[in-house]
Amino acid sequence: MISVAQALDALFALVSPLDVEDVPLREAHGRVLARSVAAQRSQPPFAASAMDGYAVAAAQAAPGARFTVIGESAAGHRFDGTVAAGQAVRIFTGAPLPAGTDRVIIQEDVDRSGDVITLKDNLDTNPYVRPAGNDFAAGSTLDAPRLIGPNDIALMASMNIAAVPVTRKPVVAIIATGDELVQPGEAPGPDQIIASNSYGLAALLAQHGAITRMLPIAKDTHESLALAFELARGADLIVTIGGASVGDHDLVGAAASAQGMDRAFYKVAMRPGKPLMAGRIGDAAMIGLPGNPVSAMVCGHIFILPVLRVMLGLPAGPAPRTKAELTQPLTDNGPREHYMRARVDSGQVTVFERQDSALLSVLSQANALAVRAPGDGPRLPGDRIEIIAI
Repeated sequence: MISVAQALDALFALVSPLDVEDVPLREAHGRVLARSVAAQRSQPPFAASAMDGYAVAAAQAAPGARFTVIGESAAGHRFDGTVAAGQAVRIFTGAPLPAGTDRVIIQEDVDRSGDVITLKDNLDTNPYVRPAGNDFAAGSTLDAPRLIGPNDIALMASMNIAAVPVTRKPVVAIIATGDELVQPGEAPGPDQIIASNSYGLAALLAQHGAITRMLPIAKDTHESLALAFELARGADLIVTIGGASVGDHDLVGAAASAQGMDRAFYKVAMRPGKPLMAGRIGDAAMIGLPGNPVSAMVCGHIFILPVLRVMLGLPAGPAPRTKAELTQPLTDNGPREHYMRARVDSGQVTVFERQDSALLSVLSQANALAVRAPGDGPRLPGDRIEIIAI
């Protein structure tokens, strides 16, 4: 068996960033910026007023000074003339400053009578001008790689970027295996159960940027598994669920080998999730997950999501960890790294008592995995332990 860290390194070696495509700005949210983009113009493109008031020459602005108002500048409708000494222009927030002015007197500091304004004695000294390029200059870049969020969309829109270069979404083929499985909505036989792992994993991977293809359930025969692998052709990543152990009915490894899989590793020193395998089949990476529902979902968080990040062009690395204070004692851990379902609230973590890898009801209540290192000793309430948000 290899460690979780060794397994991740081996998985990262199996994949690389996918090719780049341009998408409309409206479709770029949640995608990964593949190449840095440069602003097509400065923002603001002109010196602009930060308040409603009157644009004047700063050197003339003093308590009691009088100006003749000669026009108006509004957002989208600038004043085209030049302002001379003793003149002012009525101006509104966001409007361009007229030539000959470099200060805005806010309207609260002005007495106006007809076309003449007089500056009050309690004159605010703030110029209330947003200089041209104050936010960013033409040619300024938004650097890649980065996961594009709403704030990035707003920034790129203001940069006048209409098409965004993003990494293509990985196509992930998901193959659930086992004679015991039927699809949700079907009537299971007396020895059958409902396939759940494939649905949970498909939702998890789609949430993090993948296009998922859920293939028909593969039966425990070499013929059915061979057909499933054939249907998975064209995917960037093949994920199998179940059949990865060494029992008489665990045929996935042999079926993958028959497809030419170059195996990278088999078995990881963790729980849940020990019978994990990985390799490459043709142009696709393959990850074989254990069949227990919680094991498959935990491995999705610990292994598949980091692999997706690399395929999307983001930096390689394990799932992010933080720390939280235990609310209860824990006995010492065994020889494998343990990912325990837990609930984090207000910086405190409660580890669920039941940790059987078949209990999806417990997983549904969890919002974190509490991580125990191999051989970690007993823990007391108040101890800080590592957690992974899920």
